[in-house]
Amino acid sequence: MFVQLHLLTSYPPSNLNRDDMGRPKTATMGGVPRLRVSSQSLKRAWRTSSVFAERLEGALSLRTRRLALEVRKSLLDKGADAKLADAAATAIGAAVYGEVDPGKDFRAGQLAFIGPAERAAVDALVERVAASGKPPAAEEAMAVVLEQPKGADLALFGRMLASRPSFNVEAAAEVAHALTVHRAEVEDDYFTAVDDLQAPGEDEGAGAGFVGETGFGAGLFYLYVCIDMDLLARNLGGDTELARAAAQALAQAAATVGPSGKRASFASRAYASYVLAERGDALPRSLSVAFLSPAQEKAREMLSAAVAALQGTAEKMDRAYGATASARYRMDVEAGIGDMSGLLAFVAGEPGNLSVAST
Repeated sequence: MFVQLHLLTSYPPSNLNRDDMGRPKTATMGGVPRLRVSSQSLKRAWRTSSVFAERLEGALSLRTRRLALEVRKSLLDKGADAKLADAAATAIGAAVYGEVDPGKDFRAGQLAFIGPAERAAVDALVERVAASGKPPAAEEAMAVVLEQPKGADLALFGRMLASRPSFNVEAAAEVAHALTVHRAEVEDDYFTAVDDLQAPGEDEGAGAGFVGETGFGAGLFYLYVCIDMDLLARNLGGDTELARAAAQALAQAAATVGPSGKRASFASRAYASYVLAERGDALPRSLSVAFLSPAQEKAREMLSAAVAALQGTAEKMDRAYGATASARYRMDVEAGIGDMSGLLAFVAGEPGNLSVAST
């Protein structure tokens, strides 16, 4: 069973997600330039948000390449000698990452998600090593990696361990790159900073102490998210209650949390103005084709035009393919329809507020 989310969120001038030149990311769609926010940036913002922290307390993973270093530090703090700490860090690091480099603070060459159950297994092994004074056997170290790491975020977004492919976790959530529904251009902000101690009569004159330039853009973004609820539950060892909580956390975060790039300069915080949630067994599909032609660019009409295009495309998909969802829920801030509590209840399995035939 799939839960699909279609969101429209308007961001004021901002630089949410930068490219290698420090400018907002872009993409061309329908032959016109759009602003873009990458799925990687979105997922990072969501999994580190207060929404995830509160809704999934105790069920979140750690993403790091420094686990072996933490093992070494923990053993040294417990009174182990450096030789034992180094040996244990190397063994556990190799079990998780394939190898670690003692010459680089035992850092691995790749990031990896470490689930709560795995972190608990590592901590327990460290206690045994400290108590015995002996480094862990290879099979002991290898046993800290689990098929069911029990991390809600890990179950949603997946894991790839190049050294232990049999312990990879297939992502239950698919997240598209967010794109503006209209043509959008990157603009430049020329800014200055003044030296408070610089007097007008000094050699530097009355000019700024620093001059810079930064890119920004503004627009109404369409975002598509698909959650395979069956896979999510399997990733969590059959814990359907945690799976529902994870899906709800993702839905709430997608509607209320964005990347924090340049936030101090732009105060780029925004909630979704429109969310269409769908639930059913039919194969999922994005509704991005609704915006292949840029939406109405008159500011007052853009949101309503985008909502109409989104809902109209869902209707057309139903006519062409049959019902593409068994239930739908609409949260439309402008129209005063739906609310967050209703949306989260729908994601958890409650009835929708929108019939499939009257999208």
